[in-house]
Amino acid sequence: MAGVEPEKRSYVDLREKLNKNSSPNRKQLWEDRKRKREQSSGSYRHHSTHDREVELQKVHQGIRQRVLFDKEECEKIEEKIDEIVQLANEGTYKSRTVDRAPLRVKYFFGEGYTYGKQLTERGPGQERLFPRGEVDEIPEWIFELVVSPLEKAGIVPKGFVNSAVINDYQPGGCIVSHIDPLHIFDRPIVSCSFFSESSLSFGCKFSFKPIRTSTPVLTLPLPRGCVTTLSGYAADDITHCIRPQDVKARRAVIIVRRVYPDAPRLKPLINGTKDIQEANSDKESDDGDEEEEPSSAKKKRVVLKRNFRRPSQEAKDNSSIAHPEGE
Repeated sequence: MAGVEPEKRSYVDLREKLNKNSSPNRKQLWEDRKRKREQSSGSYRHHSTHDREVELQKVHQGIRQRVLFDKEECEKIEEKIDEIVQLANEGTYKSRTVDRAPLRVKYFFGEGYTYGKQLTERGPGQERLFPRGEVDEIPEWIFELVVSPLEKAGIVPKGFVNSAVINDYQPGGCIVSHIDPLHIFDRPIVSCSFFSESSLSFGCKFSFKPIRTSTPVLTLPLPRGCVTTLSGYAADDITHCIRPQDVKARRAVIIVRRVYPDAPRLKPLINGTKDIQEANSDKESDDGDEEEEPSSAKKKRVVLKRNFRRPSQEAKDNSSIAHPEGE
């Protein structure tokens, strides 16, 4: 009998141990762990929400919008856009002026530049202006019907615009997330919307086959006749795009900008040869304005800002800037 007693105590001890891990106790343990996870997750969500709110505020600070063109003015401008389309279809313009992609045609005036799949090397700072004279001059009607009202409204200073682009979208057309090249274009970036309403999205990521986009940081309505300007954080530090789902009817935008006089250019034709990057730009472009910005873009953009002169510096050296070529 003396040898049985230890076995009984061992059995009782094991049973007590099992009872400690019984269903009620395990339930309490799970609840404690769940509460800790929720507290940790709640702290993360709060931090993430705060960051999004801060970024959203920064984006809004760099955006200005105004419905500048009434219905009659829109119709007159839209007739002119249709004339551009007709002239392009007839082969009137220089080859660099017209850039066709599925569901979107881009018309460069004054200045044109390489972007997207046209680039030999991808990433911010690699874009280059075409050699002078390779795109058509800005049509006089753009100065008269678009630029002049912008100047009178104080949206851009007189003589600011030396580049104009018309993007003509069909339903479902898009332009992928991008930042207008900092080393080529001054700020603000000015866009004027025609034909139908759409939306401009900030901070989207695109995926393809099939084409999809992530949830944007901000989706900005673009009514017909509206002028939108981007500067600061909204222009320089977050990408913007036109999503396919936001183009429900034909829509056109006229983007007017100022190109820096010292912005880098491709080399012109020499003895029948082309700059490597220029030759590559002959290929059909993709749907986007530029490739989506890589994570290292901010550092590169800081370098670009330092390397290129800004308006205050240029004014001292270039007396002709107030009336840029092409006006």
